[in-house]
Amino acid sequence: MTTTTPRLTGYAHGGGCACKIPPGELEDVVRGLTPSPSTAREGELVVGLEDGDDAAAVRIRDGLAIIATTDFFTPVVDDPYDWGRIAAANALSDVYAMGGRPVIALNLLCWPRDVLPYDLAAEVLRGGLAVADEAGCHVAGGHSVDDPEPKYGMAVTGTADPDALIRNDAARPGTPLTLTKPLGLGVLNNRHKATGESFAEAIAVMTTLNAAASRAALAAGIRAGTDVTGFGLLGHAHKMARASGVTAVIDSAAVPFLDGAREAAAAGNVPGGSRRNLDWVRPHARIDVDETTALLLADAQTSGGLLLAGEIPGHPVIGEIVAPEDGVTLRVR
Repeated sequence: MTTTTPRLTGYAHGGGCACKIPPGELEDVVRGLTPSPSTAREGELVVGLEDGDDAAAVRIRDGLAIIATTDFFTPVVDDPYDWGRIAAANALSDVYAMGGRPVIALNLLCWPRDVLPYDLAAEVLRGGLAVADEAGCHVAGGHSVDDPEPKYGMAVTGTADPDALIRNDAARPGTPLTLTKPLGLGVLNNRHKATGESFAEAIAVMTTLNAAASRAALAAGIRAGTDVTGFGLLGHAHKMARASGVTAVIDSAAVPFLDGAREAAAAGNVPGGSRRNLDWVRPHARIDVDETTALLLADAQTSGGLLLAGEIPGHPVIGEIVAPEDGVTLRVR
């Protein structure tokens, strides 16, 4: 008798970062959530909720800030070990995106205990541990709940120089825009969910840490950037341009895409989250490309690359930061 391994993506309403709450709705939820000042608190909050940065940062003393973040999501691939690796790389990315070094992580696991076997959960955790080990980041426990829908991720704490943070509000006109990973992860993951077809290049991209790109950005003196995840390239570029009071110009011909991404998008394998991303940025953008290209530029990425206001070796320049243009945060050509 043969035993069929369950397809994890079949237990998820969405895949990876495409299952995030849409950016416009999320901003409505968190609007006004400003902590009240208190002299009893230790440290200085350097980066909080204001501009939607990738993580929070608290200055502990001169030369040392603590970075805190969390990220978890539904299965993006069927292989549990790969899902764990992808989710861990994605959670660690928030620390790298701000120029930090991850130090310790806690697992976050939601599991349908009466539906899926625990040996699959163990494989998910093993994948997360493997990537954390690669990053030199401790994994020490975490939290689990019984949940009808499987979810996995990590809460990560890291360190950084508070005077060298990479953040959303520091982009300046005349600066090139660099992207460190190709796009198309959302549409390929959605195709995988629909058909079971595997995309080795996409898995390799999602499990690649942003550590080297982060170190290169710091070495180049870059102070503005973000990682490209659930809100897509256009959504994250819009947030950075809005926070910085500038306009981001994207040259679509210079943007790298994964093999098969355009074909998957043209065939209709576009996550709902990617469509919502494009709808969100349209009122703030001048988009002069075809609809398929626009959707790929807004595609919800899982464990995507860094978008940096600056240039680093080995990665393509995909546009530039210019002075603000009549309230338009994005110009796509």
